[in-house]
Amino acid sequence: MKETTLSAKPDATSPAGAHIRFIMDGDRGNMIHSTVPPGQINRATVHATVSEFWHVLGGEGRIWRREDGEERVTQLRAGTSIDIPVGTAFQYRCDGDVPLTFICITMPPWPGDTEATHLDGPWVPTL
Repeated sequence: MKETTLSAKPDATSPAGAHIRFIMDGDRGNMIHSTVPPGQINRATVHATVSEFWHVLGGEGRIWRREDGEERVTQLRAGTSIDIPVGTAFQYRCDGDVPLTFICITMPPWPGDTEATHLDGPWVPTL
């Protein structure tokens, strides 16, 4: 049995550009806390083997997703949950005056930054 406490400062930066803090890891997945500063537009990416579930805690933003020829832009605000199936292209941004924060669960566990490939998305990244 594990338990953790959220660190005060980011542990790393995601391949897309979010500040991340590790929460929990296990044989079947990982959980992180992500923060996107106001005005930041992250890089568009696609994952080779990992799917994700997100739950937005605070702030406002948008996420673009493209899978099997279907594209969608979803508003991100507190209480919104989304999925990013393996192979889905995605890009996200913080549109509000406060950071966009969310919990991200990866399945299987994140294998390392070579998992993500950058591509062109609908917005020009600010990173």
